[in-house]
Amino acid sequence: MKKKLVVGLTYDLKTDYELEPGEPVDKYAEFDKEDTIAVIENALKEGGHQVIRIGNGKKLLDFLVGKKEKVDIIFNIAEGINTRSREAQVPAILDMLEIPYVGSDPLTQTLTLDKLMAKKIVAYHNLPTPKFVLVNEISDLENFKLSFPVIVKLRYEGTSKGLDKGAKTNNFSEMKKRVQWALGTYHQPVLVEEFIQGKEFTIGLIGNEEPEVLPVVQIAINGKLDLGEDFYIHSLVESTGVEYICPAKISARLDKKIQEIAKKCYQVLECRDFGRIDIRCDEKDNPYFLECNPLPSLALVDIWPIVAQQCGLTYNQMINKILSYALARYSSLRSGS
Repeated sequence: MKKKLVVGLTYDLKTDYELEPGEPVDKYAEFDKEDTIAVIENALKEGGHQVIRIGNGKKLLDFLVGKKEKVDIIFNIAEGINTRSREAQVPAILDMLEIPYVGSDPLTQTLTLDKLMAKKIVAYHNLPTPKFVLVNEISDLENFKLSFPVIVKLRYEGTSKGLDKGAKTNNFSEMKKRVQWALGTYHQPVLVEEFIQGKEFTIGLIGNEEPEVLPVVQIAINGKLDLGEDFYIHSLVESTGVEYICPAKISARLDKKIQEIAKKCYQVLECRDFGRIDIRCDEKDNPYFLECNPLPSLALVDIWPIVAQQCGLTYNQMINKILSYALARYSSLRSGS
């Protein structure tokens, strides 16, 4: 008989924040909507647990200081605010107070939000990732040696923030103009990366040392499976122009290769419990690591309901399976009679 737990939910809601004048419209793009929190809450309740909504990092501090209620474990999807280590804010608090939680620890959360550091670790382990340069200021573009086309990305962001069709540039002049815009708009370093023309995939993983690699999801844009020069941009989030194809329409050989690379990237970045790896394949079907998200969206419009179905599970069962992997790391909370 499973032990009934009190599970706290930490998260950032879009409605909890207001844009200041001059801030980019996608500043809070990674934050969740109410309906996402509701479906996670309902899933955990279906798993037999009591759920307490806590909210963002500051509300977590208020909750802990008040000590009105006690939780056995936190299911954390809070994105945090302001710094490149923002996704580590809630896990750091929980680690310090020895409160169990679902998801990766502060180091992994910080490393993976920083695209530069994630790519360095992946490359160190001889895993393929597109060539890149870091740009803190325009003078860093002197002696530029990457091959065009290139794509200009924000160093510390997810949910395709800062990405639109203009992010892919075909010559030095276009690239320089785009870099100037990104630096001035988002006030953070940017990554200039060789653009991989071809197909795009995202792979969910759950578990720890030997994670389960979930079925590969292929991203189609406006009906195209071979994206060529197209790529996922911020305006496509929740767009009808994007379709998640699962199982991916690729050969068994390529499917296996993508799963192997995704698993290795998840492992070397030391993700815990759940996460998602994004991969792009060139025209010769060579896969390249793009980024890792240890706090992937669990919204119903994202990949998790689709991959759950392919695994013979409901969405609710998938959420509780993620929780079970976290519980396995905390022996005192394992199933009891």
